[in-house]
Amino acid sequence: MPPSASQPSFNLPTRSRLDLAAEVVETCRKMNAMGLNQGPSGNVSMRLDERHFLITPSGLAYDAMRPEDVPVMDMAGQWFGRRRPSTEWRFHRDVLKSRVETNVVLHTHSMFSTTLACLRRGIPPFHYMIAVAGGDTIRCASYATFGTQALSDNVLKALEGRKACLLANHGLICVGVSLEKALGLAVEVETLAGMYCRARQHGIPRLLDHREMTRIIELFRTYGTPEFPDAELKQAGDEWPGGR
Repeated sequence: MPPSASQPSFNLPTRSRLDLAAEVVETCRKMNAMGLNQGPSGNVSMRLDERHFLITPSGLAYDAMRPEDVPVMDMAGQWFGRRRPSTEWRFHRDVLKSRVETNVVLHTHSMFSTTLACLRRGIPPFHYMIAVAGGDTIRCASYATFGTQALSDNVLKALEGRKACLLANHGLICVGVSLEKALGLAVEVETLAGMYCRARQHGIPRLLDHREMTRIIELFRTYGTPEFPDAELKQAGDEWPGGR
């Protein structure tokens, strides 16, 4: 039976806990290798089932981290494993709890996003790709001490209708249905942050208006799919008849 309207509809991963934990560790190492993060800062979580999620341990260098080091948490704040969860477990828990379409929460201290966050400045619609984060701006969450419920509450507010936000004097959060999607979004947002910082060095960027951003957001709903609207583009077949 399909779930009722009152029941959440989760899109859960089907691999084993340790296989998923290995993917979390690999993603953390990619964050550092790609320049999105430095040292043991930042953290990643991944939904395990309806009530549990994996989260990176606190203070452990990613190069030294093993799948067995990644603890499991439940939505009540209990944890299972040999290493203590990240101090930021609250916003991971609260985002996963409130957004059934999200399986991954990824947090980095990437350079340009954090630069803007330290100015307590979000990213306005200076470029159409802002829509990749789900809205016409990328907000900056109000400041609160790391690891606190106040920070989690601020994150939830900044992420309303969005898939990414900055954290004042702190960093960047991206969410997604998979590790790949969340990491890809972090790359996009950090690139936009870098562009915006550089543009501000030369003047005040011209912003796209609300009407144009609304149109772009609607186009992004089908971007990369056959449903993307383009009346002049027609598929003639799955294979080119001319051979190799």
